[in-house]
Amino acid sequence: MEFEPRPQIHFQVSATSSVPLVRAFEKLRIPGYVWPTLFTAFGGFLWGFDTGSIGPIIVMPQFESQFGSVSPTVQGLLVSSMIATAALSAVFSGALSDRISRTYTISLGAFVFSVGCAIACSAKALPQLFIGRCIAGFGEGIFISPITVYVIEISPPSKRGRTMTTVQLLNTIGVASGYFTCFGTVKHAGSFSWRLPLGLQAVVAILLAIGIPFFPHSPHWLLSVGRAADAEKATLTLGLHLTEIRKEDEASASGPGVAAAKQGFKQQAKGLWAKDVRFRTFFGLFLMGMQQACGIDAVLYYAPVLFQQAGLSTTSASFLASGVSGIVMVVLTAGCGFFQDKWSRRAQMISGGSVIAGCMLIMGALYASDAAQTHAGERTLIALIYIFIAAFISTWAMVIRVVASEMQPRRTRAAATSLAQCFGWAVNWIIAFSTPLFLTRSTSGPYLLFGACSLLTVLVCVVFQPETKGLSLDMLDQEFQDTKLQSAVKRYFGSKSSSHSTAIELPNM
Repeated sequence: MEFEPRPQIHFQVSATSSVPLVRAFEKLRIPGYVWPTLFTAFGGFLWGFDTGSIGPIIVMPQFESQFGSVSPTVQGLLVSSMIATAALSAVFSGALSDRISRTYTISLGAFVFSVGCAIACSAKALPQLFIGRCIAGFGEGIFISPITVYVIEISPPSKRGRTMTTVQLLNTIGVASGYFTCFGTVKHAGSFSWRLPLGLQAVVAILLAIGIPFFPHSPHWLLSVGRAADAEKATLTLGLHLTEIRKEDEASASGPGVAAAKQGFKQQAKGLWAKDVRFRTFFGLFLMGMQQACGIDAVLYYAPVLFQQAGLSTTSASFLASGVSGIVMVVLTAGCGFFQDKWSRRAQMISGGSVIAGCMLIMGALYASDAAQTHAGERTLIALIYIFIAAFISTWAMVIRVVASEMQPRRTRAAATSLAQCFGWAVNWIIAFSTPLFLTRSTSGPYLLFGACSLLTVLVCVVFQPETKGLSLDMLDQEFQDTKLQSAVKRYFGSKSSSHSTAIELPNM
């Protein structure tokens, strides 16, 4: 099957802009891409709020009086039900965002999410709560990866780390808000204590669904569907440089394949494993999976349980400790966000992963011995939980999602990001479901497993991960051919083989 040749795109920039929104942004000296980034980041807030609230909700006395005592199996299913359906919908969210745009896909997913939260909020029995969370998860899987792609595509290459940090910042604010909302509502009698957090999610989601279509489409998506004039207008509105958009468009046009919006689902899936991008696809899947396998969501979802296990006996104390961890996350995300376009992505992955692995392995060792039963051991466990959270939030939480998306060319970016998100959620579901059951069998096993996965990730990144900070598309192509370590090994062995080869060839000259 042959496709029509790609039309040549020419941009023209007028000296004075006639877009009122652009003039308003120029007066405020705030780039236009900041506003849609801030607004779409509320999708990250929703994800974080559910992460921070669902664990405390299921251990509330009011929740147990409504639904009865919840077994570890039901507890795991309640928490992971949203993740399971999110993983399913994430499979096709990339193809959907290539067809109908990033913004409309985000809006659709947020609407479905709000419906699910409303059903869960009004639940009278556990089956209704399960159904509501499954529907909400389906919506979450639709809008999360398009948010990542949209924010990266509307950001200048030199600001990608900082803009994606905004999404992560709202995510951590959501986690902290979920903890403290439950800390406040647990003091109220009746079902209001656990219904309010679910209701708040429905309200925020419907606001996101209504508001996001009013923002500009991604210029890169507009170019992929042949709307060059609209791409120029969107670029001006977002305060971007037309040369940056043109460079990526020319690079994509010269590469293999056709515009993603014109491809079917099977063609897009096949394109993810083309020779020039298959390593990037696999590496993105690995990073997103290991981000969950390090145990972060086990800590966030079951923070009250883990703090009680570490020695905080009362529900209020464990809720408060969970809330404090949420504050630590917000502060670190806000502080580190200013340096994301200055710090090396590769160095953050390796150094952060080393601390993450160390914390988990030490906690596992403490639980495996009698040291965890002592007062000093309990204090050490609580401290290690905070250090683990701090290390993850300041490194992996910010870097992995950016690297997994920015390393892809435009034709595979949406599909690869959604596939990586799907794989991450699949691993996340396993962790969320199995953690309560695992902890009843072994207090040390989960920590040792998470530490081993983190250590493996560090080793893989040392060997294979290139530096992607601030690189354009053509520079990324070269970086993914050989990392610094691989190049050094090739130079070392290559020099030996070349000298050996010269000695053989000389006599025949």
